[in-house]
Amino acid sequence: MTVQVRRPVEPEWERWRDLRLRMLADTPEAYAETLETARTLDEAEWRFRVRRTWLPGSFTVVGVEEAGGSADRWVGTMGAYTDPVEGVFLVSVFVDPAHRGGGLADRLLTEVLAWARTAPGASGMKLHVHERNVRAQAFYRRRGFVENGLRVPYVLDPTEEELEMELVFA
Repeated sequence: MTVQVRRPVEPEWERWRDLRLRMLADTPEAYAETLETARTLDEAEWRFRVRRTWLPGSFTVVGVEEAGGSADRWVGTMGAYTDPVEGVFLVSVFVDPAHRGGGLADRLLTEVLAWARTAPGASGMKLHVHERNVRAQAFYRRRGFVENGLRVPYVLDPTEEELEMELVFA
């Protein structure tokens, strides 16, 4: 099946929620939220989360496996936001296990980087990745990100760390 990369919209909040819950179940250490917390959120919060991806300084894409209308399945996502001090950050990265290794992560990142390169004042992009998430670290390195030496405590367990990686725009 064909996977299209596009922006999510608010009426799709249930698909956004379902994808987020799958993300948290699959790779819990990759996010600053627990599955248990996410399950308690109401419709208004999920709608807000989709809307905020369209706010100035934010950008998100989803990978949608097209099967026809309600049978479509969201199989990946990547987003970015601009921190007024730190610059552009890559966030909420996920590709469904059945779609890993097939190029979807590259397609999603290409779209996010294209947006980031046009962000006012952006000289690059940063990200935080859990110290044990070696698969993600390898992907980022392949795409030109390098560790910048900064390590930050993992927000859900301060005894663990996240590495900061960055890609400087040429």
